[in-house]
Amino acid sequence: MIKGSETRITNHPTVDPIFIDRWSPRAMSGECIEEPALKVLFEAARWAPSSYNNQPWRFLYARNQTEHWPLFLDLLADANKAWAEKAAVLVVILSKTTFDYNGKPSITHTFDAGAAWENLALQGFSHNYVVHGMQGFDYDRAQAALNVPEDFKVEAMIAIGKPGKNELLPDQLREKETPSDRKPLEEIICEGPFNF
Repeated sequence: MIKGSETRITNHPTVDPIFIDRWSPRAMSGECIEEPALKVLFEAARWAPSSYNNQPWRFLYARNQTEHWPLFLDLLADANKAWAEKAAVLVVILSKTTFDYNGKPSITHTFDAGAAWENLALQGFSHNYVVHGMQGFDYDRAQAALNVPEDFKVEAMIAIGKPGKNELLPDQLREKETPSDRKPLEEIICEGPFNF
């Protein structure tokens, strides 16, 4: 698996390399990831910051070749199934929409779950795993099929696996199997009021 810094150029070279090197490949080997190694990724997610320390994130997962795998794989759009079937693990990220301490709505539950996802992604990358977030799945079916309570929002899915050979990907995906660039800072930051 190549590192992002092999193709990406940062304008501020003192940024930690993990942010430049991490990317979201699709090529996976199909090998399993043992439960203790997988738990390290969830442990990293556990330490994310959250409003009022509510920790609204929840992770539902299925390991390949286990009883829950077909259910999780079937939630994916066909384009994602084509490569994610070689993942070791599929994860559905949820966020609790209310605060535990008072039951009132949490405006930042999605934001907080995103912080947990980033921790998981960086931890996975540091262990040389492919960690690929997706929105290409059936959210409504996930909510029902996984018995997700009404006060939880289905946020995204993640495929996690060991790096595989690009040649095993469908042709149209093989061409995309490279770290993507990012918008320049001038397009995403603005001192003062919105002025883009």
